[in-house]
Amino acid sequence: MSNPQTPKGKPNHAVEDVKLLDRRDPSFLETDAWLALKVNSEFVSGLDALARIPLTVAVFGSARIGPDDPMYEAAREIGKALAAEGFGVMTGGGPGAMEAANRGCQEAGGYSIGCTIEIERYEPANAYLDLHLHFSYFFNRKTMFMKYSEGFVVLPGGFGTLDELFEALVLIQTGKVHHFPVVLYSSEYWKGLVDWLNDRLVAEGKLRPDEAQLFSVCDDPADVAKIVVDACRAAT
Repeated sequence: MSNPQTPKGKPNHAVEDVKLLDRRDPSFLETDAWLALKVNSEFVSGLDALARIPLTVAVFGSARIGPDDPMYEAAREIGKALAAEGFGVMTGGGPGAMEAANRGCQEAGGYSIGCTIEIERYEPANAYLDLHLHFSYFFNRKTMFMKYSEGFVVLPGGFGTLDELFEALVLIQTGKVHHFPVVLYSSEYWKGLVDWLNDRLVAEGKLRPDEAQLFSVCDDPADVAKIVVDACRAAT
């Protein structure tokens, strides 16, 4: 597979993840082995494309907001603040908060990266990317975010945003990654989740108290950048 390119329009074929996860006996003999090779090819292409990027922070948030939403401007300011500290910004490459963070990064002279994903609800890449990679498989894309980011910034979002958040927290909790800051932006938005983690999971012994504190919560883009910078300094 060549370096992933932006699709010209909405895919007119079955999404690759759907093919891979659809169990059809005895599909392995005819198709699944070839799908495994496609997965490996995409994985290698991603590693090759991202191996030489500068220190980068991944920023996640809803694709379903526009420039008139306060979180759009917040994501833009976070992108600027991270770029001012010398970090690139990596997002899912789509609209909404992703666009805003990439935009702010470029406006401040930083290196802006987008990793889009093939889904049935096609979302075009935003216009503020210095490097654009397109993935067919979510797990390949997630690995790139974890491997090539110094930390995660998580703005208000839906299932996709929560997926990335808990992926990072599980890897930190289990010791798969170290010194990896996770910052939740907007204390009001995340309060219900934070309270639930403490009132239910910690209270019932399903989490240790320190595990419920594997992330920071803040309301100032400058504080986001400071948390990431401090974590990187502590790791050196």
